[in-house]
Amino acid sequence: MIEVRGLEFTYPASERPAVREMSFEVRENEVFGFLGPSGAGKSTTQKILIGLLRGYRGAVRVLDRPLEEWKSDYYERIGVSFEFPNHFLKLTALENLTYFGRLYEGETDSPQHCLERVGLGTDGEMLVSQYSKGMKNRLSVARALLHRPALLFLDEPTAGLDPVNARRVKDLIREQQHQGRTVFLTTHDMTVADELCDRVGFIVDGSLAVVEPPDELKLRHGRATLRVEFQREDGPFRREFPLEGLGENEEFARLLRAHPVRTLHSQEATMEEVFIRVTGRELA
Repeated sequence: MIEVRGLEFTYPASERPAVREMSFEVRENEVFGFLGPSGAGKSTTQKILIGLLRGYRGAVRVLDRPLEEWKSDYYERIGVSFEFPNHFLKLTALENLTYFGRLYEGETDSPQHCLERVGLGTDGEMLVSQYSKGMKNRLSVARALLHRPALLFLDEPTAGLDPVNARRVKDLIREQQHQGRTVFLTTHDMTVADELCDRVGFIVDGSLAVVEPPDELKLRHGRATLRVEFQREDGPFRREFPLEGLGENEEFARLLRAHPVRTLHSQEATMEEVFIRVTGRELA
């Protein structure tokens, strides 16, 4: 769906590239996570991919066509949800979606149905100026889905959301994938990336440090052990056992027979720990 080779971009007022020598690809029907701290180059890369920034160096293909060859028909094929919502504040949510729906040549979903999918079904008649930041973010997601695009660009789609609505948006992203769509997800939330992404790319200072599936990264940078918390007469106790040969480990087997087990946890690293180990930088 997306192929990037040797991408580089420098803003006119800057001497330092915001993106440099970046190469990656996004496969059809995957959720691809673009992860990094603020200022790393995530949003710049996304703006290039959606056609908002020109003057880049390198080669970019999207939907089997060089990016520079796409015209206005490009926006019939992609959907975009920005980190900072940009809506008509003096219109209602329904009026916003009705307006944007009429910009597309193809068939669109009903505005009311789009609002219901992001949990705003009863708030469609409210002026968007009265919406909270989280509600505006969900409205952005609804607008991105309006024309049923093949490729979605979502920038921090769960930012500012409470746990219930964050879960709603994450379920919606997974639903889009199940329907055959591809999702380019830009975030610094490692929990969201770990839960949703088939592969992730770590970006720091405009460069990609690694592109791999989250599970492989966590296993490689974690400890190959199993932590067992069990109950003894004098209280809870913990032990760790190596995963290799665990089935033949007699001490582990005796523990399971002798004591009630409270928890079992393999000790793979978290995504944030992996990011720090791979890049030497913390998320901020």
